[in-house]
Amino acid sequence: MNQRFRIAAALAAISAASAPALALEIKLPPETAMYKPSDLPGYQLAQQNCLICHSAQYVQTQPPGSPRAYWEATVKKMQKPFGAPLKDEDIPAIVDYLSKTYGAEQGK
Repeated sequence: MNQRFRIAAALAAISAASAPALALEIKLPPETAMYKPSDLPGYQLAQQNCLICHSAQYVQTQPPGSPRAYWEATVKKMQKPFGAPLKDEDIPAIVDYLSKTYGAEQGK
C-alpha cells in the first residue's frame, strides 16, 4: 500500500508539473514620483536614462545632503555593475543635476 501511495503521489506531481501555466495580468498604479524639474542638462538625462530601471522616488531615498562624490559613485555604480545604459560623457551632467538638486550643493 505504501508503494501505491508513492506512485499516486508521483503521478499527481507529474500531472501538476505538466499543466499549462496561466498568464496572470497585473495592473500597476500610475507612477506619481517625479524628478525635481531643473534647467540643468542632467535633468533631461536623468529622465531619459534613470527611469528605465527605477522610479524617481529612488533618488529621494538617498541620504540627504550627500556630497558630489557620493552621487558620482552612485551613478557610476548604476552604469558598470548594474548595466545602466549611460554614456560616459553624460555622467558629469547627471551627477551635477543630482548634486545640486538632491545633494549637498542644493541652492547653488
